[in-house]
Amino acid sequence: MWAQSGGTVTAFCDFIGSGGTLAGVTAYLGPKGVRCYGIDPDKPDHPIQGGGYSMPDLTHLKTADLAGTVTVSGRDAAEAARLLARTEGIFAGYSTGANLAGAIQLLGGLEQGGTIAIVMCDSGLKYLSTDLWD
Repeated sequence: MWAQSGGTVTAFCDFIGSGGTLAGVTAYLGPKGVRCYGIDPDKPDHPIQGGGYSMPDLTHLKTADLAGTVTVSGRDAAEAARLLARTEGIFAGYSTGANLAGAIQLLGGLEQGGTIAIVMCDSGLKYLSTDLWD
């Protein structure tokens, strides 16, 4: 993502699952001056599968130098996933939607005017039987 952007990425955000992707990207992009953010769900009973485990004992995140965290709702994650399908043809799930929703929040505030990179970390296929794709 750094090379593909020509070094223009100013921030990165990722929904916290095991913390591996977030920690790895932070280790690479952080020294380049890129601010990295974790994304957490807004409540314990969220529909965003595969994440929301932000806790002190996540091994990968123990040394990650994060700029902060962003909180997203399941509704915002779903709307962002649907937006990706509608406008970009990217059929993704809740986690990817959470990444986009977090990036949108950051672009409207702390990272206004910046370039935020996210990962498309899941397919929408496993969500066909959920309310994500009613």
